[in-house]
Amino acid sequence: MSLKIGIVGLPNVGKSTLFNALTKSSKAAVSNYPFCTIDPNVGIITVPDKRLNKLAEIVKPEKVTPTAIEFVDIAGLVKGANKGEGLGNQFLSHIREVDLVLQVVRFFEDKNITHVHEKIDPFHDIEVVNLELVLADLNTIKNAIAKLEPKINSGEKELQEKYDLLKKIEKELEVGKLINQLNLNEEEKDLIKEFCLLTAKPFLYVANLSENQLPKDGKLNKDGVDFIPISAQTETELNSLPQKDQEEYIKTLGLKESGLNQVIHESYETLQLITFFTTTGGKEVRAWTIQKGTKAPQAAGTVHTDFEKGFIKAEVISYDDYISAGSEARAREKGLMRTEGKEYVVQDGDVILFKVNK
Repeated sequence: MSLKIGIVGLPNVGKSTLFNALTKSSKAAVSNYPFCTIDPNVGIITVPDKRLNKLAEIVKPEKVTPTAIEFVDIAGLVKGANKGEGLGNQFLSHIREVDLVLQVVRFFEDKNITHVHEKIDPFHDIEVVNLELVLADLNTIKNAIAKLEPKINSGEKELQEKYDLLKKIEKELEVGKLINQLNLNEEEKDLIKEFCLLTAKPFLYVANLSENQLPKDGKLNKDGVDFIPISAQTETELNSLPQKDQEEYIKTLGLKESGLNQVIHESYETLQLITFFTTTGGKEVRAWTIQKGTKAPQAAGTVHTDFEKGFIKAEVISYDDYISAGSEARAREKGLMRTEGKEYVVQDGDVILFKVNK
């Protein structure tokens, strides 16, 4: 599946620095003025997974293909963006296209980098950005309600349900609530999907810190809000080092992993994504991203669209069993390979050989 994450926040909070660090590039311009990023910068990053490397060591394939995430650096939002202030309309349309919103919040002090509000106040910054997204959604909802009202007496059950839901959401937005804070069931989520509402998307908050502000346990909770703690500047410096030196530097900072890896892991967890692997007869070891709860035929469809229709069965070895056996052949011999049918729910780390009608 194609996964797209949008990096948002106020101007000059470090979004472009974080984007460049994530994508190991210098695509995004980094300057000390608002609207430095006009058009969104897009970068594809591979998802680090030690399990993939371990499988490759055993299989020794011609090719190793990790799964990937698309990151989009969206220009800084400002107060009034919902009315088109700054470059508001462009910014909001770019956010509509992503699966998850990664909101970067500035915690670091630096006299050389101006803050759009001339003070460091992370929660005020969050309020400003979220309010703009709420107001944009409110405008979308009001327009949708206005279009539905003339049809509401037609007696169509679905139209009435949609209208009632939109009115309920309108009330919540008017008091500043994000749609992702409402307890909507799957049916309700489907009813509003067509509107591409901004605050219906899952949010993660990134605290952009100076190096000496980084918490040793990799966790940061302020006033009940969980932040992913990152020093975007430090991550940029890490990228200039060889892999081994990066690991040493992370250890000297007292951290378990880089902030960038933490962003990826948290994004997967928030979106309820898992990874399974294929070994393609020893030619390629590859990681695939799917939604948690996906059944075997649909997982086969991510490998090739025809595989879902032609699915017969899946031969499955759990990652731990594969590693302990030391090869696919030995896993078969030990009875660690299972044959699963159409109702099998794929588990994180499964190594799968799909049998299909071609």
